[in-house]
Amino acid sequence: RAKDVIIPAKPPVSFFSPRSPVLDLFQGQLDYAEYIRRDSEVVLLFFYAPWCGQSIAARAEIQQAASRLSDQVLFVAINCWWNQGKCRKQKHFFYFPVIYLYHRSFGPIEYKGPMSAVYIEKFVRRVMKPLLYIPSQSELLDFLSDYEPGVLGYFEFSGSPQPPGYLTFFTSALHSLKKALESTSSPRALVSFAGEWHLETKVYRLDYLGTVRFGVITNKHLAKLVSLVHSGSVYLHRHFNTSLVFPREVLNYTAENICKWALENQETLFRWLQPHGGKSLLLNNELKKGPALFLFIPFNPLAESHPLIDEITEVALEYNNCHGDQVVERLLQHLRRVDAPVLESLALEAPSQLPDTPLITASPCCNTVVLPQWHSFSRTHNICELCVNQTAGGVKPSSVSMPQCSFFEMAAALDSFYLKEQTFYHVASDSIECSNFLTSYSPFSYYTACCRTISRGVAGFIDSEQGVFEAPTVAFSSLEKKCEVDAPSSVPHIEENRYLFPGVDMTSTNFTGLSCRTNKTLNIYLLDSNLFWLYAERLGAPSSTQVKEFAAIVDVKEESHYILDPKQALMKLTLESFIQNFSVLYSPLKRHLIGSDSAQFPSQHLITEVTTDTFWEVVLQKQDVLLLYYAPWCGFCPSLNHVFIQLARNLPMDTFTVARIDVSQNDLPWEFMVDRLPTVLFFPCNRKDLSVKYPEDLPITLPNLLRFILHHSDPASSPQNMANSPTKECLQSEAVLQQGHISHLEREIQKLRAEISSLQRAQVQVESQLSSARRDEHRLRQQQRALEEQHSLLRAHSEQLQALYEQKTRELQELARKLQELADASENLLTENTWLKILVATMERKLEGRDGAESLAARREVRPKQPEPSGTPQLPGSSPPPANVSATLVSERNNENRTD
Repeated sequence: RAKDVIIPAKPPVSFFSPRSPVLDLFQGQLDYAEYIRRDSEVVLLFFYAPWCGQSIAARAEIQQAASRLSDQVLFVAINCWWNQGKCRKQKHFFYFPVIYLYHRSFGPIEYKGPMSAVYIEKFVRRVMKPLLYIPSQSELLDFLSDYEPGVLGYFEFSGSPQPPGYLTFFTSALHSLKKALESTSSPRALVSFAGEWHLETKVYRLDYLGTVRFGVITNKHLAKLVSLVHSGSVYLHRHFNTSLVFPREVLNYTAENICKWALENQETLFRWLQPHGGKSLLLNNELKKGPALFLFIPFNPLAESHPLIDEITEVALEYNNCHGDQVVERLLQHLRRVDAPVLESLALEAPSQLPDTPLITASPCCNTVVLPQWHSFSRTHNICELCVNQTAGGVKPSSVSMPQCSFFEMAAALDSFYLKEQTFYHVASDSIECSNFLTSYSPFSYYTACCRTISRGVAGFIDSEQGVFEAPTVAFSSLEKKCEVDAPSSVPHIEENRYLFPGVDMTSTNFTGLSCRTNKTLNIYLLDSNLFWLYAERLGAPSSTQVKEFAAIVDVKEESHYILDPKQALMKLTLESFIQNFSVLYSPLKRHLIGSDSAQFPSQHLITEVTTDTFWEVVLQKQDVLLLYYAPWCGFCPSLNHVFIQLARNLPMDTFTVARIDVSQNDLPWEFMVDRLPTVLFFPCNRKDLSVKYPEDLPITLPNLLRFILHHSDPASSPQNMANSPTKECLQSEAVLQQGHISHLEREIQKLRAEISSLQRAQVQVESQLSSARRDEHRLRQQQRALEEQHSLLRAHSEQLQALYEQKTRELQELARKLQELADASENLLTENTWLKILVATMERKLEGRDGAESLAARREVRPKQPEPSGTPQLPGSSPPPANVSATLVSERNNENRTD
């Protein structure tokens, strides 16, 4: 082809119905939208793409919201995908749909909440009315007791219809809606549509929930309750930290500064989470902060009141009220609808100091505990009464609570009690013997344990009523009859036997301020069950329920999560109990195991599919069980299917079971979890406690699996031996073996205790060595400081010497330069002197020759008159030198001779 053939896009058609209250600009007329926006007070712009599924789904929600607000708000839909429209040319959106709101000239405010009509309508109404009017004390308490942070502004409208600063405060409320809705984008994906490639972005949307609310007070007496005196002052309410007043002397009174100040200093009780449904780090980032309480509640944003949220707010306030603040107590009374006297001030003050004299000087709280090892040796049982004594120096309880010790304190005492169990070995009589314990790690002063041996009658009563303390003879006889290992006995809960001692004072625990008394502080999150019930089902909520209310605690650090019984109503009492049970040292909550639905396979199926619910039934049956751990994402696991199918065909199904479990969909107790896939575990018949793991370095083949099974299986479990019942001699030998095993364990326990005592002595020695080492370290540090001081002095002296050396070096260099100049000048003078000598000698020779010639001529002239000496030569035509020249030559000759 000479050129590419491009089919032009079809012209756009109307996206909304002509009878819809939404104005549909399906040709992307962005300029017309801007024109009509200037004439309306509140405008909603809905940018869409006709092919976008989310835009199509949001169309009905926009129409529903517009039908309710069309008389107050202008709804405009703009096709931002038509390539010839101005919207496509001027706007570059990475996702659709996009909703912008304008309040007169302020905007755009992008809405990133759920595409639901009720949420959109609530957000639009909040943009229409960003300020709440607070006319009375009751509404002030409603405003302050809300879970959202609140900002109050005091303005006097008596002197002016628009007092100074009011418009700025109004604009700051709109800024808070705009800035609190910042989005966090996940990685973009490249998608193709109509032959063009475009970027698609998954956006984590946040709606108006959790933003800062703004209120206006016009009554000066009401404003004094929140420390507002001057008109135009702004107050930020915080429940537990000190509330703040906008510092006008530090920051300029602008809408941006007020909004930024409120957002930076806000305090939240709990957060609303709204995951978008795609890949996101939202939940991961929140769960990394610590244990999280997720509350799924049906939420209607348009409802006038939310009783369940008020109860959750009350729970959060009590949970975090560590200092018993009076303002928080007053807000709690308001939430409970309890009448209270008129307030004098709601400004947060410093917590009042508790009195030095303790309120509790006697009447300790006690619980009955048992020495867990002793019930295996005798028919009588040693019972101890563990008491927490809060005397001088102990905990100073709050004045608003009853004198009591909390369940947390008793749990800590119980922990220390069982760690020091060997201290009570001397208790063997009916008399009461007591021991005191002091520990610097205790949250109270001290506790005592008074132990005694109860009679056989009481022991029989306990055995018959609770079955906690079984006699060894009964256990052995049961072992002889069943030839099976009983489950180990567990220490009873400290509240289970409280009815045995009616005099013990068992009081309710104190929930107020629990977040400060535990190392497992919870972060509270709310999710709308109408939108995100799928997450609740994944955590363990029932899929079919009439009331979609659910609570779960997720602890990523412990890799476990707990759920509130779905049969219990989600209310204040159940939430407090749920949080308390999680926060105590010995939590009675059981880890929730999530499992898939039980697979319904025919009875002749070769491989049994195991789930969480059927795990115990399959694994603990009276057969040899080979269990394969796999997951759908495990690439190597499917390659083993034919091996296990052949294995199941070769083994008898009546005595052997081949099973598998999908660990990605089924949770198991920790003792049955594996750290790699695929993994094979073998549970032999009648010896389930002796399970064996298939070697990791051995290839998983059919011969290797058969050798592994035959090596670890019980010979007695073969078909020819299954019919033979165990003989009496076998049972007796088994009982003797078990008794010897028990004796061996007792000796091992004694050895361990001896090792513990030796370790304690070694600990004392190590502590003494550490103290001496600390002293040596202190001495070495002093010496080091002295050496450092000397080093600093030497360094200063070295610097001085270096400076002096550099100065002398410069002086020597200057002197050498001058000497070099003198030497050069002397050499020049010597050269000139030599040349002068040569010149003088030459001139002398010339002068001598001239003198001789002149003398000769003179003699020749005078010869007729008087004869001249014969030895004087005379040149022809020479004349005698003048007298002064002769004197000069004579003088120079004398000087030359003197110089030489």
